[in-house]
Amino acid sequence: MTTDKQNGPEPEEVLEEKDFDPKQTETVEAEEVSNVEFVEETSEGTDLQKEIDALKASELRIRADFDNFRRRTNEENAKRVKFASQSVIEKLIPLIDNFERALQVEATSDDAKQIQAGVDMIHRQLLDVLNGENVEVIEAVGQPFDPNYHQAVMQEPSDEFESGIVTMELQKGYTMHGRVIRPSMVKVSE
Repeated sequence: MTTDKQNGPEPEEVLEEKDFDPKQTETVEAEEVSNVEFVEETSEGTDLQKEIDALKASELRIRADFDNFRRRTNEENAKRVKFASQSVIEKLIPLIDNFERALQVEATSDDAKQIQAGVDMIHRQLLDVLNGENVEVIEAVGQPFDPNYHQAVMQEPSDEFESGIVTMELQKGYTMHGRVIRPSMVKVSE
């Protein structure tokens, strides 16, 4: 037995070495490498797909935010244009009050009647300008008291009106495009 070991490898070991084919080993190694690369590519592909999906979702959110911003900006601009003349109209309303007071005075002479006719024409022109800007008078007398449109300065018992009804208008109120720019000063029944 010792001589066999000294003489060389055992016969079984020799057979195994003869069966060894380096080309076949390269093919097996290449297949293993390609399998590893495929696994890496598929996991890399799913990571890329997740990243693509996240970017698409982010883009949709950004587009929606921009659309909302554009819509909000357009609404604000439209509102600003719609109410651009409000400050001037608020300054004109006391002038209309004064014209109405002047028209309530009874003219006795012909000259006074002519002046009153001129004042009336100017008053109507101012009212036309206000109507062009969608300014409307708030109806008050006979209407239920509404704190959004009326400012109660007095209360009195009334046989003619139910409780909570406006009995007298002391100063006209106005709205512009539905927004109150001056509430009516009123007297309300108890």
